Amino acid sequence: MKTWVVRFVSLLVFNIAVLLMIGFLTPARVGWAALWAGIVLTAIVIWIKPLLSRWFGGMAARSADRRTRVGEKVAEFLVAFAVAFLVWIATVLLTGVSIGGWFWGWFLPPVLLMIGWAIYDVIDDRVEAHAGALYDRATGARSGGAAAPAGADATGPRPAVGDSRTAAQGRKELRDGLTEEQRRMLDEL
Repeated sequence: MKTWVVRFVSLLVFNIAVLLMIGFLTPARVGWAALWAGIVLTAIVIWIKPLLSRWFGGMAARSADRRTRVGEKVAEFLVAFAVAFLVWIATVLLTGVSIGGWFWGWFLPPVLLMIGWAIYDVIDDRVEAHAGALYDRATGARSGGAAAPAGADATGPRPAVGDSRTAAQGRKELRDGLTEEQRRMLDEL
């Protein structure tokens, strides 16, 4: 639950900023509807955008073998634009955002959305980590970066004297996520 709340809130703040930027750079009027539009846009981006991307991406993949490298990049852009355009239309229809002008109100905002999504994809891990720390602080839960209690090291509690080999394996598994057997199979490759 925490992961979804953190992801939703961090994306909501970012989407509100993008919507305000769209309102500033285009004739689209966002105004006080930015909060509601941000909530709607965030819900669409989290739950509907992946479905649209898969659907349009699947349609584009059918003809991928007939395109050049440049043609593939153009197709990727067109798929991303189609998804952003549909998300923008849904946001406008479900909120109080008003559009002014044909090109500036309908086609420029999806481009700005695509730029915003690209920026968010670059910084999302750091934003969500910071938002998660704020969430933990607000709820009083301990975050992963909290100081370890006495008798513990950075990887967890210290093992009993006879458990050192098992504990070392457990710490290795925590670091790379592989079991001893998976690590051995990977080394054999």
